[in-house]
Amino acid sequence: MCMVLLLLCTLGSMAQPPKYEVRAAWVTAVYGLDWPRTRATTQEGIKKQKAELVEILDRLKAANFNTVLFQTRTRGDVLYRSDIEPFNSILTGTTGKDPGYDPLAFAIEECHKRGMECHAWMVTIPLGNRKHVAALGKKSVTKRHPDICVPYKREYFLNPGNPHTKEYLMELVKEVVERYDVDGVHFDYLRYPERAFKFPDSYYFKKYRKGRSLEQWRRDNLTEIVRYIYKGVKALKPWVKVSTCPVGKYKDTSRYSSRGWNAFDVVFQDVQGWLGEGIQDQIYPMMYFRGNSFYPFALDWKEQSNGRQVIPGIGIYFLHPDEGNWDTDEVERQLNFTRAHGLDGQAHYRVKYLIDNTQNLCDLLEEKYYTAPALQPPMTWIDSIAPTRPRQLKSSKDNRDGFTTLSWEPATDNDKRNAPTYVVYASDTYPVDTNNPENIVAQRVEGNTYTYIPMMPWLDYRYFAVSAIDRCGNESQAIQLEQMTE
Repeated sequence: MCMVLLLLCTLGSMAQPPKYEVRAAWVTAVYGLDWPRTRATTQEGIKKQKAELVEILDRLKAANFNTVLFQTRTRGDVLYRSDIEPFNSILTGTTGKDPGYDPLAFAIEECHKRGMECHAWMVTIPLGNRKHVAALGKKSVTKRHPDICVPYKREYFLNPGNPHTKEYLMELVKEVVERYDVDGVHFDYLRYPERAFKFPDSYYFKKYRKGRSLEQWRRDNLTEIVRYIYKGVKALKPWVKVSTCPVGKYKDTSRYSSRGWNAFDVVFQDVQGWLGEGIQDQIYPMMYFRGNSFYPFALDWKEQSNGRQVIPGIGIYFLHPDEGNWDTDEVERQLNFTRAHGLDGQAHYRVKYLIDNTQNLCDLLEEKYYTAPALQPPMTWIDSIAPTRPRQLKSSKDNRDGFTTLSWEPATDNDKRNAPTYVVYASDTYPVDTNNPENIVAQRVEGNTYTYIPMMPWLDYRYFAVSAIDRCGNESQAIQLEQMTE
């Protein structure tokens, strides 16, 4: 039996990777954990800070990642030009100081160049300790809106029980969604502090409880914030994905205990309720566990997903000897499990351990699991209609340089607010198999031309195909280039 299981696991890891899969990494800015290392106080510093981010994105692109969760709000401060909250000090060394460029705009532009999505990762409820809050000065939410802030255990938090909290958070989200071409907004710490039995919300509980227990009232408060923001984002740009990274276990399953750490009972997140109501497009549960603390709880998320996308967060930081010294076998088993059971992808916490190639993990992903590009799973509950197929695909080849330039008549989409982008496929067989992700040579191509530059002589393909794709991930039929390139 053990030999059979081993063979099945080996075959599963060697199989062709899925064409549709979220492959995400969290880029953590708080304390400069992942980025940046250099302060943007001079032109040279700005250039170097940008280059550090480009280096991260290039490595992710080379390993066929397609989603970047870019930290955009940390603890009451931000990494974009905001009218509401100050710049994070990690950018320049000084809170509120403009770094001379807009980090979020830069991250989005560079992600899109590489065919990757960029999601604005926003920490929501915690505001930091007293020293941090004081450093934020007059622009701190504790100064501008003290009514929605509460101190608890030497830190400050937004109060989920105050109805104005959701409005303040939506102001921040609206700023990001309206001003930037983000592909998603991703909410972190949208929860109460753990085991916060003395969290100072008794005034609002008495005022708004309406016969509910404290626990249920708190869950309803978080659900109302999620609902309000989800509807607000969809009213602005329906294609922008709304997601959270909840605590990794929803609650005890019928066979496995959560061992006192779960979303529902400990931090009052009714995440399966959010999925059932359809007020999440994706969730990235923080499943930084091993063995039976991972597998049955991942299945529980999938079974209760209501068709929404579940992308388990994998704790790759535990590969480091100072954190947990996991073997890469553990990460491989979790990758194989998520694919075998139809989850929608994986997210890696944190990107530093990919860039540092801890225990050769990034090489392993590139060479064994993420061997081909992957497209985003479509959000059919938002829009299920694919664009029209591109027409009149033509090619010309520069024999001197080996470049092949493709051109086509543009596709159209039912949502006129966004022109479709394009996926380019290539192979040495006709017709090009567009179901095989190994044939994807480019995605998120804008306009109606593309120049293919073979990196190696054996990648100088003879046949091409092009499909159109909309912002919700619906892909058209592909048009095939009927004659091989000359």
